Amino acid sequence: MSEIKSCDMKTKKLFYLLLIFAGLMLTISSCKKDATDDQKETTFKAVNKFDHAVAHEWNSVFLEIERHAAGYRPCPTADVLGYIGLSVYEACITGMPEYASLAHLYTGLSVPSVQPNQEYHWPTVVNASNNFLYSRLFPDVDPSQFSKIKALNDKNEKQFLAEAGQETFYRSKNHGEAVAAGIWEWMKGDVATFAGYKDPFKENVWREKRNEKGAWIPTVPGPGEGMFPFWHKARTLAIKSDLRVCRHYKDYVGEYSDKPGSPLYTQALEVMVQNTPSLSYQTEWVGEFWSDDLLGLTFSPPSRWIAIADQVVVNEKANLEDALLVNTKVGIALHDAAVGAWTSKYVYNLERPETYIKRLIDPNWEPNLDNPLTGDRGISPSFPAYPSGHATFGAAAAEAIASVFGYSYGMTDNCHRNRSEFSGYPRTFTSFYEMALENAWSRVPLGVHYRMDAEEGMRYGTEIGRAVNRLPWKK
Repeated sequence: MSEIKSCDMKTKKLFYLLLIFAGLMLTISSCKKDATDDQKETTFKAVNKFDHAVAHEWNSVFLEIERHAAGYRPCPTADVLGYIGLSVYEACITGMPEYASLAHLYTGLSVPSVQPNQEYHWPTVVNASNNFLYSRLFPDVDPSQFSKIKALNDKNEKQFLAEAGQETFYRSKNHGEAVAAGIWEWMKGDVATFAGYKDPFKENVWREKRNEKGAWIPTVPGPGEGMFPFWHKARTLAIKSDLRVCRHYKDYVGEYSDKPGSPLYTQALEVMVQNTPSLSYQTEWVGEFWSDDLLGLTFSPPSRWIAIADQVVVNEKANLEDALLVNTKVGIALHDAAVGAWTSKYVYNLERPETYIKRLIDPNWEPNLDNPLTGDRGISPSFPAYPSGHATFGAAAAEAIASVFGYSYGMTDNCHRNRSEFSGYPRTFTSFYEMALENAWSRVPLGVHYRMDAEEGMRYGTEIGRAVNRLPWKK
């Protein structure tokens, strides 16, 4: 009997030990699960969990620098905005689970991937990508402007290192720089336009064509050459070959004609009527509000639409994902709008209203585009008229912005609030399309475009924007 009792006691002790062991294992397992879950949540923290601040700050620096960057407006500006946007999008795509990489669409582009199952601090990635590209895109600007790049990068790095921790920070920084380096090498492959700001007037052939009917010739004041006649060689990021040239101006006015009563002559008269003997205050306000033509006075026409998109991002307190998405879409739209518009300008090679009016109607007539910084008056931009670059940029960008924030989004544009050199009062609109439409029309009373330039720019730019929106953004 004593042996049986002893055996029972041993069995009970073993049973209790097993229970304790099992409970301990469950506790350990639970702790491990919690730790794993916490680590997973941190590792895969999405881009949309961060705010837009880093994107907004870099946009602000771009707008300040580009305002003073000689040779950039308008084509090289539009070009680099496309690459800057694509770089941050591709660098952060792993943290944007609903969205897909576009890199496979572009021959020769190699973009490094993130390290698997590792944590990334996406604001650091954006900061590193932009710092890498900005530092290389603006080497020739005034040092006081260039220093803004380093100042912003240093400020952000200090903040992000404290937020992310050393290991995650340097992993994120290295990834952002690696992707930007891949984009930079790919940019170099577009030899026709890489560093195009250094010689905007190369490959001019206007002298060979000056005796053709209606051919563009330089106007005074101006550089005496056409800007960016070589831009037709640039690669595109969204549009295909069938969209590289807009419709012929014959679709609006028929064959070129200098006869009174002809459709083109009538459009030239309309330009005169809009601003003769002088502009009304309202018309002058609209013209100056959208001009953005003049180096040192404001940023350029393409940059205006990054400024508009950035205002929406700030107004809506958008997350970082939405900020990167709209910057990328607008950047690509502007990039391709420059290629399409400037290809078309030199294909059709149509003279500016100033030249047509002075030759056929009033030799003393002048456009209303003046430069308050230099005192130059009666300026026409130094490239052919048709289609309007302003209109093409605006319509393409408006379509891109609307695809992110809505086609009925109303806003007040404060781009030039408190400017004293011109009428910079804010203007309010009910949609991005309405903004683009006013932007396009503003060029007619300013005296630098025919109505058809604005109308075709709107139609053509909208098609370019739609091509951007059709890219395979979503998985």
